[in-house]
Amino acid sequence: MTLKLTGVAKTFPGNIRALAPVDLDIKEGEIVSLLGPSGCGKTTLLRIIAGLETPDAGGVIRFGGDDVTALSVIQRKVGMVFQSYALFPNMSVRRNIGYGLKMQKLPKAEIDARVDEVIALCRLEPYADRPINALSGGQRQRVALARAFAPRPRILLLDEPLSALDAALRGQLRDELAVLLRSFGITAIFVTHDQTEAMAIADRVAVMSHGNIAQIGTPEALYRAPASPFVARFVGDAMPLAGRISGGALHLDGGALPLEGADGSTAYVRAEDVKLDDNGPLTGRIEAVTFLGTHYRIVLSGITPDPLALLHVGTSAPTVGETVRIGITPGAILTFSPETEDA
Repeated sequence: MTLKLTGVAKTFPGNIRALAPVDLDIKEGEIVSLLGPSGCGKTTLLRIIAGLETPDAGGVIRFGGDDVTALSVIQRKVGMVFQSYALFPNMSVRRNIGYGLKMQKLPKAEIDARVDEVIALCRLEPYADRPINALSGGQRQRVALARAFAPRPRILLLDEPLSALDAALRGQLRDELAVLLRSFGITAIFVTHDQTEAMAIADRVAVMSHGNIAQIGTPEALYRAPASPFVARFVGDAMPLAGRISGGALHLDGGALPLEGADGSTAYVRAEDVKLDDNGPLTGRIEAVTFLGTHYRIVLSGITPDPLALLHVGTSAPTVGETVRIGITPGAILTFSPETEDA
């Protein structure tokens, strides 16, 4: 099912604007991530879509061709997965999944058929009769997804579903979540502050800042063509080079780099595009070196306001305190006019 938001905003008591008027179109079966730092409005937007918050007057929410702006959570028929999963510890996997169907007073035969369907889809057959407390974090996540999907919701909403897991498990389950969501074939929206998670799972990512959607696009489009310094920093960890463009070049303490752009523009670069190069046009100072087996992690100062950590492949690395020549991958520098810096 499609989702269309038109002029959806939210102001809390005390004239606190949490969400500026937002327009958003999501296609049927599309997975979209709301990505941004804490306080950017992403959770507020998700709660408005769910019906847990009421938008300011004038905002319109459409599921398919239906205006659901004034409908309750139950009437909207959305599926929700929360950070805590909110599973019932005293119930088995099967009973957790079937709980919502039982509340809908569906016939027992239909409940059993749907529960069996999602148990198979989520590969939970070996755990169907186990209590929730006997499951791992990854298994609990699959139960939460199965329970949300069993009532056949119109849209599936996920609020930071991986944030409660440790880093190693989160990385493993990120890929599993992407596969599961696509196997459901359902329109899904999930909130996250983790750029890797958003880029790995979503078809499109909406980067949010100060209650606005700063930019929306495919992960590749956001990475390769960010619309503002904020998006460049948040998607791909780009850092500003320590200077501004003037007269067709970027001037740094360690040298000048020919670069097109309006005078006063800033230039950003990602660490993976910076290399140690004996013939490079810039210079920097080695601040730290760490050997990581297949490569070295080098912390470099001199070209960005803060030290830049880059990876160096080779049999040896420079020493701390050494001045080195630096090259940047051609075409990898991102330039932004002064007007985009607050976008």
